[in-house]
Amino acid sequence: MAQPGERSDRRLVAVAILASFVAFLDGSVVNLALPAISRDLGGGLALQQWVIDGYLLTLGALILIAGAISDAFGRLAVLRTGLLIFAGSSLLCAVAPSGWVLVAARCLQGVGAAFLVPSSLAMINARFSGAKQAGAIGTWTAWTGTAFVIGPLLGGVLVDALSWRWIFGVNIVPLVVTLYLTTKLSQEEFRPDRQTRVDVVGAVLTAVGLAGAVYALIEQQRLGLSHPAVLTSLVVGVACLIAIPWWERRAPNPMMPPQIFSARNFAVGNLATVFLYAAVSLGMLLVALFLQETAGLSATEAGLATLPIPVLSFFLARRFGTLAGRHGPRLYMALGPLVAAAGYLLMTRVAEPFDIWTQLLPGLVMFGLGLSMTVSPLTSAILAAVVPAQSGIGSAINNAISRIAGLIAIALAGVIIGNSMDFEGFRHGMYTAAVLFAVAGLISWAGIRNDEGDYSRVSAEAAAGCHDRATPPPVY
Repeated sequence: MAQPGERSDRRLVAVAILASFVAFLDGSVVNLALPAISRDLGGGLALQQWVIDGYLLTLGALILIAGAISDAFGRLAVLRTGLLIFAGSSLLCAVAPSGWVLVAARCLQGVGAAFLVPSSLAMINARFSGAKQAGAIGTWTAWTGTAFVIGPLLGGVLVDALSWRWIFGVNIVPLVVTLYLTTKLSQEEFRPDRQTRVDVVGAVLTAVGLAGAVYALIEQQRLGLSHPAVLTSLVVGVACLIAIPWWERRAPNPMMPPQIFSARNFAVGNLATVFLYAAVSLGMLLVALFLQETAGLSATEAGLATLPIPVLSFFLARRFGTLAGRHGPRLYMALGPLVAAAGYLLMTRVAEPFDIWTQLLPGLVMFGLGLSMTVSPLTSAILAAVVPAQSGIGSAINNAISRIAGLIAIALAGVIIGNSMDFEGFRHGMYTAAVLFAVAGLISWAGIRNDEGDYSRVSAEAAAGCHDRATPPPVY
């Protein structure tokens, strides 16, 4: 029979898994619902872009300070707040009467998600130490990783059998269960640290800068670049983004310490991240839209078609992470994106009559292999480049950069494909993604050094902080 302490430990791990699983699952199914959302609410490509970017906007803006907020206000209190926000916004998404209500709700979802993963990992870190901590985070990684595998298929089935609204409504029950389980945890154990300071100015500059730039990039397709709203938002957004490094050098408690970029592999790895995740986000959005809007597949069939990507990542990512830890990450970070680029080049062969087995599936499999080869070595290279005390903020910075890269790439989707998802527009998108992947590979080959950093000391907690982007990272 389990002792009271063991039951409490299991309950905490269950809370951490459920809280993160729902956020990861939601992020892996939304692409498949975009055509159905557009058919129901209108708005075309612009609404589809906003449904994704609304979530990424608030998530990318807040993830850098989420850890500090969790420390300042108490990890359990912040986790409960994140759960309430995510549950409420999921319900609002499910019943949204218009496109802009849905976008507003997705922005709220991003706020909730920004608090869920850092808080749950911080609670595990506070409760456990040593081998038990690594074991708890390994369990968390294994269970939450299944969200990426079942997400595409579950999303497709829900859209086809019920409605796109159910991909959001299905969140409610597990979130309520998780909230109930948090009442069984001790608030005193996770009390706040009143010495922690939150970089509010940095967060505001990031949020306003990203919002302004993304609004201009998406809405210029409809209103034109010279429209006062578009031009004003672009100027304000760019000004705020330029001001971020100026402020961070002067802030007493910067959310993104400038000196952390002095480590070569950290700086180069994050530069590669920009191109890598711009390609991942753009490519997967266009594949999901093409399969349904142009090729005529159902959401379930589209989910099945893209299933090789998370399955390959689930089974291979950790192996490549282990190899990178043994031999160094440079080769894998250079070769992986080039393999992914080759996969996207294969997908440029799409033509009428369309045959998914010969025109698309080989490219998707090659992309999945390249992505599996890249992400874990990238995580280990970046985190091994910084001192252990900065591994948490290093993980958060890399995670935020990947979100922001995807945010900008999706905002540019209309410019790239020409505002219409047809065979020609899809090919343009695939060529663009292939170029972005190739640039990421070349940056890694030219800049990453295998002799910088001790890869054996990358902590399980820091690696897990980069977990929910495309593939599970290794847990050392």
